Amino acid sequence: MKWVAGGLALAGIAVLAWWLAIRGDTPGDIAYPVPGERFPSTVEVLNGTSVDGLAREVTQRLRRRGVDVVYFGSAAGEPVDRTLVIVRRGDSATGVAVRSVLGLGRVVLEPDPRLLLDVTILLGADAAGVHRDP
Repeated sequence: MKWVAGGLALAGIAVLAWWLAIRGDTPGDIAYPVPGERFPSTVEVLNGTSVDGLAREVTQRLRRRGVDVVYFGSAAGEPVDRTLVIVRRGDSATGVAVRSVLGLGRVVLEPDPRLLLDVTILLGADAAGVHRDP
C-alpha cells in the first residue's frame, strides 16, 4: 500500500513538471536583480537636500540596478548643491562604477577605515532636480 501512495506522488510530480515545462513559466525564466552581484561595493545614500524622501527614492533605484545600499538617511549640516560620490574604501574605480549607475555626481576620495562601507553618496540639489537660489 505504501508503494502505491509513493507511485501516485511520483506521478503527480511528473504531471506538475510536464505542465510547468509546456507553460514555460519556470522560476529560472524570471530575472531578479541580486544586490551586490554587479556592483560588489557597499553603499550608503545620504540626503543633503531639503527634499523629503529623496534618499529613499535613489536607494530604490540603485537597488533595482544591483547596487548593495546598506543604509540611507539624511545628512547632517547645510544642504548641498552638487551630488558627491565619496569613496571610503578602495580606489576611484569604485566611485566611478557607482556614479555610472547613479548618473550624476562628482567622485572624490575620502578614505575612512572606521566606516564599514565602500562609498557614500551625498545627494545634492542636482539629484532632486531643484536648484537653490544663491
